[in-house]
Amino acid sequence: MPSNIIQWFPGHMAKTRRLMQECLSSVDILIELLDARIPYSSRNPEIVKLSQNKPILTVLNKASLADPNVTRKWLDYYSKQGKAITVDCISGAGIDSIPEAIRSVLAEKVERYNAKGMTGRHLRAMIVGIPNVGKSSLINRMAKAKRTKVEDRPGVTTNKQWISTDIGLDLLDMPGVLWPKFDDRTVGENLSMTGAIKDAVVNVEEIAMLLCGRIRDLYPDLLCARYKLDKEEIESLDCYGLFELIGKKRGFLMSGGAVNELRTAETVLDEFRGGVIGRISLETPKE
Repeated sequence: MPSNIIQWFPGHMAKTRRLMQECLSSVDILIELLDARIPYSSRNPEIVKLSQNKPILTVLNKASLADPNVTRKWLDYYSKQGKAITVDCISGAGIDSIPEAIRSVLAEKVERYNAKGMTGRHLRAMIVGIPNVGKSSLINRMAKAKRTKVEDRPGVTTNKQWISTDIGLDLLDMPGVLWPKFDDRTVGENLSMTGAIKDAVVNVEEIAMLLCGRIRDLYPDLLCARYKLDKEEIESLDCYGLFELIGKKRGFLMSGGAVNELRTAETVLDEFRGGVIGRISLETPKE
């Protein structure tokens, strides 16, 4: 895999980290948004340090794309570290539980405000997470209006934005931020597979090949059903052979009968990211 997956920290992400530190004094809580398909890989290991002891609500987003049985295990895992909930910005499921969860975490502060007669005071939350994890979609759901730009690609939000809601919360949308180095190669692969790292800076054919192998190992029935494959036939194939077979099954052939690898890669990645193959989680919590 190209080294730029492992060493990925463009200048705007360093700027975002500084911006977060500057804005912390003006918020009551951080809402850390994770991708429910990769709750470990999508958690920035620097967030706790950057938070400067501010309370954190962990939110597993895109739950409709993830294996629900695995998501329950992740929810239990993160609930042991603090308050954690699941939501889905695609369907809107779980969004209404966020204000209650925030007030639960900030119960003492809310009680102090109420004692001072400040019952109408809005709580202020900073939305943090990696690129393309759904921060802007979450804010638009909570604000019940299209306030921020939303696209299915990383790097859309480039500046901080304050958004007010009618549910007693003011939300600070921050640009997505990755971290300086991925010590675990699998983390870089997972971030590439889900689209947190731009396709333009990785080898999409290689990422798609690895993804084919991962899904075959974790969810063979889903892969076979989507691409009309035989389970026994694919068991002995390596990632490249499986990838080539999928390209042939889909008819992505060029002159001479060679598989169009770019088209195959883009299709596999798009269908995984869109949940077309099925509800897939790429990692489970360690015991």
